[in-house]
Amino acid sequence: MRIIPAIDIIDGKCVRLSKGDYNTKKIYNESPLEVAKQFQAHGIQHLHLVDLDGAKSKHIVNYKILEEIALKTKLNIDFGGGLKSDEDLKIAFESGAKQITGGSIAVKDKVIFESWIEKYGAEKIILGADAKDEKIAVSGWQEDSEEELIPFIQKYQEKGIQYVICTDISKDGMLEGPSFELYKKILEECSQVKLIASGGISTFDELPKLAKMGCEGTIIGKAIYENRISLKQLESYILESY
Repeated sequence: MRIIPAIDIIDGKCVRLSKGDYNTKKIYNESPLEVAKQFQAHGIQHLHLVDLDGAKSKHIVNYKILEEIALKTKLNIDFGGGLKSDEDLKIAFESGAKQITGGSIAVKDKVIFESWIEKYGAEKIILGADAKDEKIAVSGWQEDSEEELIPFIQKYQEKGIQYVICTDISKDGMLEGPSFELYKKILEECSQVKLIASGGISTFDELPKLAKMGCEGTIIGKAIYENRISLKQLESYILESY
């Protein structure tokens, strides 16, 4: 299972929110690059980079930070937040993203999202399936939709999607443990999905459990920043996995 730390950006700084609420913003570091370099120094190879300004503005904003991290580290970056147009996507890939995550766009403009899968290939496009009570949430989680989580994933699997990041919004940033039951359900009902668990990771012991269930990756945010899981632990886990 891939270990994927998260860096969320507001005003060029590394922050975390709770349940996607911008009013709960907590700044952890002024320099996302510095944080990314620390991850790399501990054997981490992947990074989930979220442009929260972009999610709010509905277009890519913090691509310069993406570019800087891509140039100055060897991390494989998946980038999300505010990607709404072909131009946004072009900028993200040109700035060094290896993959992009599309969430709101996959609900609000299925035609454009499907065209991205076709144009760039399923390896490069991740479906962001962020849910509250098994309903998809959009626009930086500021809005609910009528889309049911499992059928939403299944429909996009038919279009070629392989990678899915699922965040249970009620768990995100709460450090109360991930949605094991929800992930189990997705893995049972969406065959062959490469599921990346996200939200609520609070202790190191949860990671082997997610791996055993069959998650392809897990995104860890606040647990790292609040020192609930150390980079040393993650380094050991990665080394043991090889």
